Amino acid sequence: MKVYEIILSGGPVMWPLLVCSIVVMTIIGERMLFWMQIRRKRNRNLMDEVLHLAESRDWPRIKEKTLGSEDFVIRVLNVGILHRDYDMSKAMEAEAQQMVNRMSQFMSVLDTMITVAPLLGIFGTVLGIISSFEVLGNSGIADPKLVTGGIAQALLTTAAGLGISIISVFPYNYFKSRIEHAIHVMEKYATSLEVVYKKSASSPEYEA
Repeated sequence: MKVYEIILSGGPVMWPLLVCSIVVMTIIGERMLFWMQIRRKRNRNLMDEVLHLAESRDWPRIKEKTLGSEDFVIRVLNVGILHRDYDMSKAMEAEAQQMVNRMSQFMSVLDTMITVAPLLGIFGTVLGIISSFEVLGNSGIADPKLVTGGIAQALLTTAAGLGISIISVFPYNYFKSRIEHAIHVMEKYATSLEVVYKKSASSPEYEA
């Protein structure tokens, strides 16, 4: 049975389920590309070097080293360094929140699809069973195939809804874990920068 025939067999609820599946696959594809780019732009050696240079308060060297870097952690550290004479912590927190918002983009939609798709499937099945009982009421049991065939078709929507939800939940949890890890890394390096900066501020060897 072809996909188009399955959609027609499942009844009208199959169309919103088709839309859900398209939305889910689009978001998964877009987020996968996003995280691939994030991974490609990471520069862990540069993050450690920034902390080392911050300890000696070599701000011009840090600016030179990080120029053009698209690593999200480097961006957070740069914002903190830029606002070091005001409120380094708040500046880094605000920048980190912007990064988290970018990382969380479309996640609420994906979460909604995980919940809505099975419900739509059950809704379609209920409608199909109601139709089957209407057929049973009109024709009796003279032709049971009309009833069983209708129920079988109605169950297609439940299968489709569950399938969409199952396909969505694994990428969703993966993306959530990536976001949580990114938050942990930003907090780790932001805290390290604050400690290094305060330590160097108390040292008579360096001047602000």
